[in-house]
Amino acid sequence: MKKLLSAAILTLCAQSAGAVDLFNGRDFSGWTLQTTPAAKVGDAFRVLPGGVIASAGAPSGFLATTENYRNYKLHVEWRWSGKPGNGGVLLHITPGTFDRVWPVSLQVQTKNGNAGDLLPMAAASFAEPLTSAPGAATRIKAHTAADSEKPVGEWNECDIVSRDGTVEVTVNGVPQNRVTQVSPASGRIGFQLEGTPYELRNVTLTPLD
Repeated sequence: MKKLLSAAILTLCAQSAGAVDLFNGRDFSGWTLQTTPAAKVGDAFRVLPGGVIASAGAPSGFLATTENYRNYKLHVEWRWSGKPGNGGVLLHITPGTFDRVWPVSLQVQTKNGNAGDLLPMAAASFAEPLTSAPGAATRIKAHTAADSEKPVGEWNECDIVSRDGTVEVTVNGVPQNRVTQVSPASGRIGFQLEGTPYELRNVTLTPLD
């Protein structure tokens, strides 16, 4: 039993090697907020005990890192703090014409019932066909496995691997989506405000280069 426990601990250490926390647990240094109407970070997000990040869900917009990233593993844990609704992780945020309040980016959907969907925002694109109707206002490639989101109030885990234009998404251990030839293939990382409060924790990034 001790040997098994030791092996498990070594595996966990190896998996976490090189991982960095994107939130420092104290404030929002290294992050910037862009919303419509304009708001201060403290109006939309706050740090709770234990380093949990609470989002008010409004006003519409996103919180984004000031740093750019290309090849990485991103681990995000989120839960609905009240009534479930809409939200998402934005990858590869880059300059360009916005789609409403959304920047050029690839959205990993965390919307209740749709966790794992992928949405090319604004001018972003990928090679695989969309599952949304042709000409639909919101372009979507739906998640491919059965819904793996946990009951409302429980913590969900999303693991994203981005490498040279290929993005793979796993929700609570279930592979849910994969796209290739993603454009842009690098950029900032962000979290959406889409009208519903939610909480984040253990947001870590492991560089793959």
